Amino acid sequence: MTVSPLIWVVFTVIILGILLLDLGVFHRQAHVVSTREAAMWTALWVSVALLFNGLVYWRMGSEAAAEFLAGYLVEYSLSVDNIFVFIMLFDMFAVPPAYRHRVLFWGILGALVMRLALILVGASLIARFQWIFYVFGIFLIWTGARMALAKSEGVDLAGNPVLRWVRRFIPITEKYHGERFLLRIDGRLWATPLMLVLILVETTDLMFALDSIPAIFGITREPFIVYTSNVFAILGLRSLYFLLGDIVSYFRYLKYGLSLILVFIGVKMILANWVEISTFGSLAVVGSIIVVSIAASLLAGPLPPGEEAAAEAGDGGEDGGDGGDAGAAGPQDG
Repeated sequence: MTVSPLIWVVFTVIILGILLLDLGVFHRQAHVVSTREAAMWTALWVSVALLFNGLVYWRMGSEAAAEFLAGYLVEYSLSVDNIFVFIMLFDMFAVPPAYRHRVLFWGILGALVMRLALILVGASLIARFQWIFYVFGIFLIWTGARMALAKSEGVDLAGNPVLRWVRRFIPITEKYHGERFLLRIDGRLWATPLMLVLILVETTDLMFALDSIPAIFGITREPFIVYTSNVFAILGLRSLYFLLGDIVSYFRYLKYGLSLILVFIGVKMILANWVEISTFGSLAVVGSIIVVSIAASLLAGPLPPGEEAAAEAGDGGEDGGDGGDAGAAGPQDG
Protein backbone atom coordinates (compact mmCIF):
# COMPACT_ATOMS: atom_id res chain seq x y z
CA MET A 1 0.00 0.00 0.00
CA THR A 2 1.21 3.48 -0.86
CA VAL A 3 -0.54 6.57 0.47
CA SER A 4 0.27 9.84 -1.27
CA PRO A 5 1.58 12.81 0.73
CA LEU A 6 -1.57 14.72 -0.28
CA ILE A 7 -3.74 12.22 1.63
CA TRP A 8 -1.55 12.69 4.72
CA VAL A 9 -1.90 16.47 4.47
CA VAL A 10 -5.67 16.40 3.89
CA PHE A 11 -6.21 14.01 6.80
CA THR A 12 -4.06 16.11 9.16
CA VAL A 13 -5.79 19.35 8.15
CA ILE A 14 -9.23 17.80 8.75
CA ILE A 15 -8.18 16.54 12.20
CA LEU A 16 -6.75 19.94 13.15
CA GLY A 17 -9.98 21.58 11.98
CA ILE A 18 -12.02 19.21 14.15
CA LEU A 19 -9.83 19.99 17.17
CA LEU A 20 -10.14 23.75 16.63
CA LEU A 21 -13.91 23.39 16.31
CA ASP A 22 -13.93 21.33 19.51
CA LEU A 23 -11.99 23.89 21.55
CA GLY A 24 -13.32 27.06 19.94
CA VAL A 25 -17.03 26.14 19.78
CA PHE A 26 -18.09 23.11 21.79
CA HIS A 27 -15.74 23.65 24.75
CA ARG A 28 -15.11 27.37 24.55
CA GLN A 29 -16.20 27.90 28.15
CA ALA A 30 -14.60 25.87 30.93
CA HIS A 31 -17.13 23.55 32.54
CA VAL A 32 -17.40 20.23 34.32
CA VAL A 33 -18.01 17.50 31.73
CA SER A 34 -21.00 15.39 32.76
CA THR A 35 -21.21 11.64 32.27
CA ARG A 36 -23.98 12.14 29.70
CA GLU A 37 -21.88 14.59 27.69
CA ALA A 38 -18.86 12.27 27.90
CA ALA A 39 -20.96 9.32 26.71
CA MET A 40 -22.22 11.32 23.73
CA TRP A 41 -18.69 12.40 22.73
CA THR A 42 -17.36 8.87 23.20
CA ALA A 43 -20.08 7.46 20.95
CA LEU A 44 -19.36 10.20 18.40
CA TRP A 45 -15.60 9.54 18.28
CA VAL A 46 -16.07 5.77 18.03
CA SER A 47 -18.62 6.28 15.23
CA VAL A 48 -16.25 8.58 13.34
CA ALA A 49 -13.46 6.00 13.69
CA LEU A 50 -15.72 3.26 12.34
CA LEU A 51 -16.82 5.49 9.45
CA PHE A 52 -13.18 6.11 8.62
CA ASN A 53 -12.62 2.35 8.81
CA GLY A 54 -15.36 1.98 6.18
CA LEU A 55 -13.57 4.56 4.02
CA VAL A 56 -10.33 2.58 4.36
CA TYR A 57 -12.21 -0.56 3.30
CA TRP A 58 -13.63 1.23 0.26
CA ARG A 59 -10.36 2.81 -0.88
CA MET A 60 -7.71 0.35 0.32
CA GLY A 61 -9.44 -3.00 0.70
CA SER A 62 -10.47 -5.42 3.45
CA GLU A 63 -6.90 -6.19 4.57
CA ALA A 64 -6.13 -2.52 5.28
CA ALA A 65 -9.50 -2.09 7.01
CA ALA A 66 -8.79 -5.06 9.29
CA GLU A 67 -5.35 -3.64 10.07
CA PHE A 68 -6.84 -0.26 10.98
CA LEU A 69 -9.50 -1.83 13.21
CA ALA A 70 -6.97 -4.05 15.00
CA GLY A 71 -4.60 -1.11 15.53
CA TYR A 72 -7.44 1.08 16.74
CA LEU A 73 -8.60 -1.56 19.25
CA VAL A 74 -5.07 -2.02 20.60
CA GLU A 75 -4.43 1.71 20.93
CA TYR A 76 -7.87 2.48 22.39
CA SER A 77 -7.53 -0.32 24.95
CA LEU A 78 -4.04 0.80 25.95
CA SER A 79 -5.51 4.29 26.45
CA VAL A 80 -7.30 3.01 29.54
CA ASP A 81 -3.89 2.86 31.23
CA ASN A 82 -3.50 6.56 30.41
CA ILE A 83 -6.78 7.19 32.21
CA PHE A 84 -5.41 5.64 35.41
CA VAL A 85 -2.46 8.05 35.23
CA PHE A 86 -4.66 11.05 34.42
CA ILE A 87 -6.84 10.35 37.45
CA MET A 88 -3.74 10.12 39.61
CA LEU A 89 -2.24 13.36 38.29
CA PHE A 90 -5.44 15.38 38.54
CA ASP A 91 -5.96 14.19 42.11
CA MET A 92 -2.37 14.83 43.17
CA PHE A 93 -2.40 18.36 41.75
CA ALA A 94 -6.01 19.01 42.86
CA VAL A 95 -6.89 20.20 39.35
CA PRO A 96 -10.38 21.77 39.35
CA PRO A 97 -12.74 19.58 37.26
CA ALA A 98 -13.65 22.50 34.99
CA TYR A 99 -10.03 22.82 33.79
CA ARG A 100 -9.33 19.15 33.09
CA HIS A 101 -10.74 19.14 29.58
CA ARG A 102 -8.38 21.97 28.57
CA VAL A 103 -5.36 20.06 29.89
CA LEU A 104 -6.39 16.92 28.00
CA PHE A 105 -7.08 18.91 24.82
CA TRP A 106 -3.59 20.41 24.64
CA GLY A 107 -2.06 17.17 25.88
CA ILE A 108 -3.69 15.28 23.03
CA LEU A 109 -2.68 17.90 20.47
CA GLY A 110 0.93 17.50 21.59
CA ALA A 111 0.54 13.72 21.54
CA LEU A 112 -0.53 13.78 17.89
CA VAL A 113 2.63 15.66 16.93
CA MET A 114 4.92 13.40 18.98
CA ARG A 115 3.32 10.21 17.68
CA LEU A 116 3.55 11.33 14.07
CA ALA A 117 7.28 11.89 14.56
CA LEU A 118 7.72 8.50 16.26
CA ILE A 119 5.74 6.70 13.55
CA LEU A 120 7.78 8.26 10.74
CA VAL A 121 11.01 7.37 12.55
CA GLY A 122 9.79 3.82 13.20
CA ALA A 123 8.72 3.33 9.57
CA SER A 124 12.10 4.60 8.39
CA LEU A 125 13.96 2.23 10.71
CA ILE A 126 11.89 -0.76 9.61
CA ALA A 127 12.44 0.08 5.93
CA ARG A 128 16.22 0.35 6.38
CA PHE A 129 16.88 -2.30 9.00
CA GLN A 130 14.66 -5.38 8.88
CA TRP A 131 16.23 -6.68 12.08
CA ILE A 132 14.63 -3.78 14.00
CA PHE A 133 11.40 -5.78 13.79
CA TYR A 134 12.93 -8.35 16.14
CA VAL A 135 13.99 -5.59 18.51
CA PHE A 136 10.42 -4.28 18.57
CA GLY A 137 9.13 -7.80 19.19
CA ILE A 138 11.45 -8.43 22.12
CA PHE A 139 10.63 -5.01 23.54
CA LEU A 140 6.88 -5.72 23.38
CA ILE A 141 7.28 -9.09 25.10
CA TRP A 142 9.33 -7.46 27.86
CA THR A 143 6.81 -4.61 28.18
CA GLY A 144 3.88 -7.02 28.36
CA ALA A 145 5.55 -9.10 31.05
CA ARG A 146 6.47 -5.98 33.02
CA MET A 147 2.89 -4.70 32.78
CA ALA A 148 1.49 -7.95 34.14
CA LEU A 149 3.98 -8.30 37.00
CA ALA A 150 4.55 -4.69 38.03
CA LYS A 151 2.87 -3.24 41.09
CA SER A 152 1.61 0.33 41.09
CA GLU A 153 3.98 2.63 42.97
CA GLY A 154 2.38 5.97 42.20
CA VAL A 155 3.99 8.87 40.39
CA ASP A 156 7.41 10.03 41.51
CA LEU A 157 6.99 13.78 41.08
CA ALA A 158 10.12 14.68 43.00
CA GLY A 159 12.26 12.49 40.75
CA ASN A 160 10.70 13.54 37.45
CA PRO A 161 13.57 15.06 35.41
CA VAL A 162 11.26 17.14 33.22
CA LEU A 163 9.63 18.80 36.23
CA ARG A 164 13.03 19.42 37.80
CA TRP A 165 14.11 21.15 34.59
CA VAL A 166 10.93 23.29 34.50
CA ARG A 167 11.31 24.31 38.14
CA ARG A 168 14.92 25.25 37.49
CA PHE A 169 14.21 27.69 34.66
CA ILE A 170 10.60 28.82 35.16
CA PRO A 171 9.11 30.07 38.45
CA ILE A 172 5.82 28.43 39.39
CA THR A 173 2.83 30.06 41.08
CA GLU A 174 1.37 28.58 44.23
CA LYS A 175 -2.20 28.44 42.95
CA TYR A 176 -4.20 28.11 39.75
CA HIS A 177 -5.03 31.18 37.67
CA GLY A 178 -8.10 30.02 35.80
CA GLU A 179 -7.30 28.01 32.68
CA ARG A 180 -3.97 29.73 32.14
CA PHE A 181 -0.78 27.75 31.75
CA LEU A 182 1.53 30.79 31.74
CA LEU A 183 1.19 34.37 32.90
CA ARG A 184 3.33 37.47 33.39
CA ILE A 185 3.65 39.04 36.81
CA ASP A 186 5.71 42.23 37.15
CA GLY A 187 7.23 41.56 33.74
CA ARG A 188 8.34 38.03 34.65
CA LEU A 189 6.98 34.85 33.07
CA TRP A 190 5.44 32.35 35.50
CA ALA A 191 4.06 28.85 34.99
CA THR A 192 0.96 27.73 36.85
CA PRO A 193 0.46 24.26 38.35
CA LEU A 194 -1.78 23.57 35.33
CA MET A 195 1.34 23.79 33.14
CA LEU A 196 3.06 21.18 35.31
CA VAL A 197 0.10 18.84 34.87
CA LEU A 198 0.17 19.38 31.09
CA ILE A 199 3.88 18.57 30.98
CA LEU A 200 3.30 15.36 32.93
CA VAL A 201 0.41 14.40 30.64
CA GLU A 202 2.67 14.90 27.60
CA THR A 203 5.60 12.94 29.02
CA THR A 204 3.27 10.16 30.16
CA ASP A 205 1.79 9.85 26.68
CA LEU A 206 5.26 9.73 25.19
CA MET A 207 6.12 6.76 27.40
CA PHE A 208 2.88 5.00 26.44
CA ALA A 209 3.56 5.70 22.76
CA LEU A 210 6.87 3.86 23.00
CA ASP A 211 4.82 0.75 23.84
CA SER A 212 1.78 1.19 21.61
CA ILE A 213 3.39 2.29 18.34
CA PRO A 214 5.66 -0.78 18.01
CA ALA A 215 2.59 -2.88 18.82
CA ILE A 216 0.66 -1.44 15.88
CA PHE A 217 3.68 -1.88 13.60
CA GLY A 218 3.36 -5.55 14.55
CA ILE A 219 -0.11 -5.48 12.96
CA THR A 220 0.63 -3.35 9.89
CA ARG A 221 3.72 -1.83 8.30
CA GLU A 222 1.74 0.90 6.56
CA PRO A 223 2.60 4.17 8.39
CA PHE A 224 -0.69 5.81 7.38
CA ILE A 225 -2.71 3.03 9.03
CA VAL A 226 -0.51 3.23 12.14
CA TYR A 227 -0.95 6.99 12.33
CA THR A 228 -4.70 7.14 11.68
CA SER A 229 -5.48 4.36 14.16
CA ASN A 230 -3.44 6.27 16.75
CA VAL A 231 -5.18 9.56 15.93
CA PHE A 232 -8.71 8.23 16.33
CA ALA A 233 -7.87 6.42 19.56
CA ILE A 234 -6.28 9.57 21.00
CA LEU A 235 -9.17 11.77 19.90
CA GLY A 236 -11.55 9.61 21.92
CA LEU A 237 -9.31 9.55 24.98
CA ARG A 238 -10.64 12.77 26.56
CA SER A 239 -14.29 11.71 26.52
CA LEU A 240 -13.27 8.22 27.63
CA TYR A 241 -11.55 9.73 30.67
CA PHE A 242 -14.68 11.64 31.71
CA LEU A 243 -16.87 8.60 31.01
CA LEU A 244 -14.78 6.00 32.87
CA GLY A 245 -13.13 8.16 35.53
CA ASP A 246 -15.52 7.08 38.26
CA ILE A 247 -15.71 3.39 37.29
CA VAL A 248 -12.16 2.69 36.20
CA SER A 249 -11.69 0.49 39.28
CA TYR A 250 -14.00 -2.07 37.64
CA PHE A 251 -11.35 -2.88 35.02
CA ARG A 252 -9.09 -4.77 37.38
CA TYR A 253 -8.09 -7.47 34.85
CA LEU A 254 -7.74 -5.26 31.79
CA LYS A 255 -4.02 -4.71 32.34
CA TYR A 256 -3.46 -8.47 32.16
CA GLY A 257 -5.38 -8.59 28.90
CA LEU A 258 -3.31 -5.71 27.52
CA SER A 259 -0.07 -7.38 28.61
CA LEU A 260 -1.15 -10.57 26.83
CA ILE A 261 -1.90 -8.56 23.66
CA LEU A 262 1.56 -6.97 23.74
CA VAL A 263 3.21 -10.37 24.23
CA PHE A 264 1.12 -11.88 21.40
CA ILE A 265 2.10 -9.09 18.97
CA GLY A 266 5.75 -9.31 20.07
CA VAL A 267 5.83 -13.05 19.39
CA LYS A 268 4.06 -12.46 16.06
CA MET A 269 6.75 -9.96 15.02
CA ILE A 270 9.60 -12.30 15.94
CA LEU A 271 8.10 -15.34 14.18
CA ALA A 272 6.83 -13.43 11.13
CA ASN A 273 9.36 -15.06 8.78
CA TRP A 274 8.37 -18.58 9.85
CA VAL A 275 4.77 -18.43 11.07
CA GLU A 276 2.22 -16.31 9.24
CA ILE A 277 -0.69 -14.99 11.28
CA SER A 278 -3.19 -13.16 9.10
CA THR A 279 -4.46 -9.70 9.92
CA PHE A 280 -7.94 -11.12 10.47
CA GLY A 281 -6.47 -13.72 12.83
CA SER A 282 -4.67 -10.99 14.78
CA LEU A 283 -7.88 -8.96 14.91
CA ALA A 284 -9.77 -11.96 16.28
CA VAL A 285 -7.12 -12.60 18.96
CA VAL A 286 -6.92 -8.95 20.03
CA GLY A 287 -10.69 -8.53 20.12
CA SER A 288 -11.20 -11.77 22.07
CA ILE A 289 -8.61 -10.88 24.70
CA ILE A 290 -10.14 -7.43 25.24
CA VAL A 291 -13.68 -8.82 25.54
CA VAL A 292 -12.64 -11.61 27.94
CA SER A 293 -10.57 -9.31 30.19
CA ILE A 294 -13.36 -6.72 30.41
CA ALA A 295 -16.02 -9.38 31.04
CA ALA A 296 -13.90 -10.99 33.76
CA SER A 297 -13.34 -7.58 35.37
CA LEU A 298 -17.04 -6.75 35.40
CA LEU A 299 -17.94 -10.16 36.82
CA ALA A 300 -15.33 -9.77 39.59
CA GLY A 301 -16.59 -6.31 40.55
CA PRO A 302 -14.57 -3.21 41.50
CA LEU A 303 -11.38 -3.25 43.52
CA PRO A 304 -11.85 -2.94 47.29
CA PRO A 305 -11.46 0.70 48.46
CA GLY A 306 -8.00 0.12 49.93
CA GLU A 307 -6.65 -1.61 46.84
CA GLU A 308 -8.27 0.95 44.55
CA ALA A 309 -6.58 3.83 46.33
CA ALA A 310 -3.22 2.07 46.15
CA ALA A 311 -3.67 1.25 42.49
CA GLU A 312 -4.63 4.77 41.51
CA ALA A 313 -2.52 6.98 43.74
CA GLY A 314 0.21 4.87 45.28
CA ASP A 315 2.00 6.82 47.98
CA GLY A 316 1.56 10.15 46.22
CA GLY A 317 -1.95 11.05 47.32
CA GLU A 318 -0.85 12.82 50.50
CA ASP A 319 1.66 14.93 48.62
CA GLY A 320 -0.77 16.35 46.10
CA GLY A 321 -3.64 17.60 48.21
CA ASP A 322 -3.04 21.14 46.96
CA GLY A 323 -2.09 22.06 43.43
CA GLY A 324 0.38 24.55 44.83
CA ASP A 325 2.50 21.79 46.34
CA ALA A 326 3.64 20.94 42.85
CA GLY A 327 5.33 24.25 42.28
CA ALA A 328 7.93 26.43 43.81
CA ALA A 329 6.88 29.32 46.02
CA GLY A 330 5.24 32.01 43.94
CA PRO A 331 2.85 34.93 44.21
CA GLN A 332 -0.44 34.33 45.96
CA ASP A 333 -2.47 36.46 43.56
CA GLY A 334 -2.09 37.40 39.94
